[in-house]
Amino acid sequence: MRISELARRGGVTTATVKYYLREGLVPPGELTSSTQAVYGDAHVARLRLVRALLGPGKLSIAQAKDVLAVIDDPGDDMFEALGAAQAAAYGAPDDVDTSRALALVERAGWRVDPASREVGQLAEALAALEDAGFDVPPSVMEGYVAAAERIGALELDAIPQDPAEALRYAVLGTILVEPLLLALRRLGEQHASAVRFAPSTD
Repeated sequence: MRISELARRGGVTTATVKYYLREGLVPPGELTSSTQAVYGDAHVARLRLVRALLGPGKLSIAQAKDVLAVIDDPGDDMFEALGAAQAAAYGAPDDVDTSRALALVERAGWRVDPASREVGQLAEALAALEDAGFDVPPSVMEGYVAAAERIGALELDAIPQDPAEALRYAVLGTILVEPLLLALRRLGEQHASAVRFAPSTD
């Protein structure tokens, strides 16, 4: 297919495709002349992936390039590759006291790396709540922890067996499922409010 058809199937403009090609987010097509190239279904899939990372995933061009580099060449160590993808997508948290985050993790009985960036992110989130004077009731926090553990187990149960596909699943799931979870949480609150506070129609 020509670049115009690639753009149409990928849901973007031709100018956007050309920009992604220049940035290396989408691999070049097969040259048919000095100024023409053709593209295949793999290019359509890559274009849609890039659009998802930059759109719902809210990554910058540089972050998307780094994440795609990990997906394209994960190496032999999946744990290291996942760490590299997390670093590319979210960066390192600021220097923050992690004692409260580690205490919460310990109460949950979770086995995690205390030096992981996720512990730092949890510490930043807890610090932001404290700075705002917003207290999450203990029962609600326990519910959050239980829900997070359940989600983690569900996601691990669905990881593909192929190592490359497993990495892709884990990386993209981390980036693209978080907006899904946020939307579901808000819709769940809307539903709970309607059930609890809306006037009865009986």
